[in-house]
Amino acid sequence: MANPLTSTATGQGIRASNPRLQFFYLPLILGGIALALGLVYQQLFRSDLAREKEEVQSQRRIIVPGPRGNIYDRDGHILVGNRPRFAVILNLDELSSEFFREYIEIRKAYRENDDIDLPTATEMRQIARFSVVQRYLDRVDRALDRKTELDARKLNRHFNAQRLLPYALIEDLSGDEYARLLEQLPVNSPLQVYTTSTRYYPHGATAAHALGYVSSNTDIDIDADFPGGDLMTFKMAGAQGRNGLERRYEQHLQGEAGGTIYRVDPGGYRVESLLRRQPVQGDNLITSLDLDLQLAAESRMRDYEMAGAAVALDVNTGEVLVMASIPDYDLNDFSPRLSQRVANDINERGAWLNRPIQGLYPPGSAFKVLVTLAGLRSGAISPETTTRCGGYYRVGNRLFPCHDGHAHGEIPLRTAIAKSCNVFYYEHGLEITADVIAREARRLGFGERTGIDLPHESGRTLVPDPAWKRERFGSGWVPGDTANFSIGQGYMLVTPLQMATFTASLARGQTTTIPYLIHDPNRPVQQTPLLELSPGDYAAVMEGMEEVTISGTARTSFTTIPSMRIPGLRVAGKTGTAQKRTPEGTVNFAWFIAFAPIEQPQVAIAVMIEGDTPGEETGGGTFAAPVARDILRVWAEKHPELIPEPPPPPEEAEQVALN
Repeated sequence: MANPLTSTATGQGIRASNPRLQFFYLPLILGGIALALGLVYQQLFRSDLAREKEEVQSQRRIIVPGPRGNIYDRDGHILVGNRPRFAVILNLDELSSEFFREYIEIRKAYRENDDIDLPTATEMRQIARFSVVQRYLDRVDRALDRKTELDARKLNRHFNAQRLLPYALIEDLSGDEYARLLEQLPVNSPLQVYTTSTRYYPHGATAAHALGYVSSNTDIDIDADFPGGDLMTFKMAGAQGRNGLERRYEQHLQGEAGGTIYRVDPGGYRVESLLRRQPVQGDNLITSLDLDLQLAAESRMRDYEMAGAAVALDVNTGEVLVMASIPDYDLNDFSPRLSQRVANDINERGAWLNRPIQGLYPPGSAFKVLVTLAGLRSGAISPETTTRCGGYYRVGNRLFPCHDGHAHGEIPLRTAIAKSCNVFYYEHGLEITADVIAREARRLGFGERTGIDLPHESGRTLVPDPAWKRERFGSGWVPGDTANFSIGQGYMLVTPLQMATFTASLARGQTTTIPYLIHDPNRPVQQTPLLELSPGDYAAVMEGMEEVTISGTARTSFTTIPSMRIPGLRVAGKTGTAQKRTPEGTVNFAWFIAFAPIEQPQVAIAVMIEGDTPGEETGGGTFAAPVARDILRVWAEKHPELIPEPPPPPEEAEQVALN
């Protein structure tokens, strides 16, 4: 008898091939082929992309700024350099295991105490980090015998945003503290003494406004050929020029940044260094400043305890030898950062203003030299022109006084310059006319920026004329305006640098001088349009200006006291005293312009001192001229070869001629 189970399986049971299963074969085969092709594509064509993604996730880049270049004066004296700055830093990326163990202990302690609310895991991690870092800081404080507070918020911000960068526990170690701590720290400790460079100004406030200052900057660029542009990048803080030469020549001074690429673990902690490039110091800058002359000017100006400016130029090249602005500030207070207390003090003293290029002042009687040029060129006056000075001059119904209130009597041009006779210039200024004076002032560079290589030179200087007054005030120009204009009063506004460039141009017999703050030993003599004065007219101006320093308004600063004389140096100068009305009363601005030697001009100077007491006489011959004299004395000591030999006495000259 047949087995029913066997019979059923043979007749109706499972067959070797089921037609319904064949429906799934094709999709399975196609899927397998697609999977295989996909794997081949990923391996052959997308492996680079996968590798790039892996690198982006597992690598980090740190950029380190290069030190800035040094700044020197024309003789090689360092004006700005870099000094080491010592800090105690903690490498947080080396503390991951300590952070974790501390976190476990803190969580355990909280859970064992049922009486308090349990912090979140994030809060406990922050507490753990703070505790670990505080222990390291306590070690440092014990070694240095000091007490330092740890800022929890600052620590958390640094950990979350810049974990790979060292965290600064103490940023202002002294040299002694640095040495003591260095001896006590193990080489492999995450706690280290870190040395960076910061800007250093060996002469403090000297030439502060010209040199400028820097501030912290984290926007550091690195060359495009340094790899890792697509990686998460951290940047160490560097310095960026914010004013003066530091800003104007930022690209020249800024160092070349270096960098390191690290491999990190999934938690963002450093594993190993993959690539490193050392930073490179920036290029040095050699300025045209003469430190010895700069110190001489500033020393005299600080004695006055008044605001002021002094500029000295090389007559032939236009290079700036002195640029002094008082009050000033110690540039070391800006490095590594400026405190709010110091910033407030600078603001209260009015020390931010770079007076040589930003201070706007009426030029006073120093402007009479330009009015003389305008009169000679226009034919309104000649070297033989005279005026009778009775101590005042009537213009309409108003009496205009002479500068010292005294009558000079019959006074010729040369003496009018030497004695600074206002009456001479009132009378002849009206003959010259305001339009001619204004045209001459613009021809000689007033009313425009000098173009010096510094930021923030004022563009608000002013040369007034009748057309300007109608447009500005809607009223006509009156003879009294011309009288004031003729002695450098009224609406005229100049900077001390403009007065210095004018003086240098006058010394060369030309119209324009472009000032430079960078020294170039091959810089050519400036060649600009000529003054267009006859030799006789020019000689008359020079004779009058020399008499200013011999018998005129600056004689007390140059010849009256023997100890103040500069042997062999003939100086052409002009004093000036301008007034400004304030709510407290009228204050004076003392001016002095000069160049020397007269025979072969080499250096031109403009000095302005601001009077600070209403009603107090602040004369150019008393306050401004001594600053110029001190500059010239140091210049003469440094350059005796540039002072011409005095001519022989008449009897010796006759003997030479006979022989």
